[in-house]
Amino acid sequence: MRREHLLPTPDDTRALGAALAGLVRAGDLVVLVGPLGAGKTALTQGMGEALGVREPVTSPTFVISRVHRGGRLPLVHVDAYRLGGVADVDDLDLDASTEESVTVVEWGQGLVEQLTDEHLEVRLDRRDDDVRTALLVPHGPGWEQRLDGAA
Repeated sequence: MRREHLLPTPDDTRALGAALAGLVRAGDLVVLVGPLGAGKTALTQGMGEALGVREPVTSPTFVISRVHRGGRLPLVHVDAYRLGGVADVDDLDLDASTEESVTVVEWGQGLVEQLTDEHLEVRLDRRDDDVRTALLVPHGPGWEQRLDGAA
């Protein structure tokens, strides 16, 4: 799979999420990095749809964390924007569900990487022309191999 993606529409962002859903396994952590409006929730929606979760995936900004079940794997969707630090992440007990689910964390850079030995970082951005970009940054040999194998 390419590491750099140009995403002209929200559907393109959801399609990238769907493609990533084909690569994820139980226990995976995906950390989404980017400014407001960069497409973090749209990417997660694509993952949820491709995983077959039953309910709509919406931003968990006010509830901080949502668990979506009914698909190939449970999807834990976290918005870490309002968390003050690693201690707040520990209070969520995310490590209790990481082994059997896919955990996607918006705004999680520097807060959640300790939850797993490896993770995928997706750096999203929004250009002045409203086109989004994504850079896939694997952390660990497992993610390197999966991205290279999905070329």
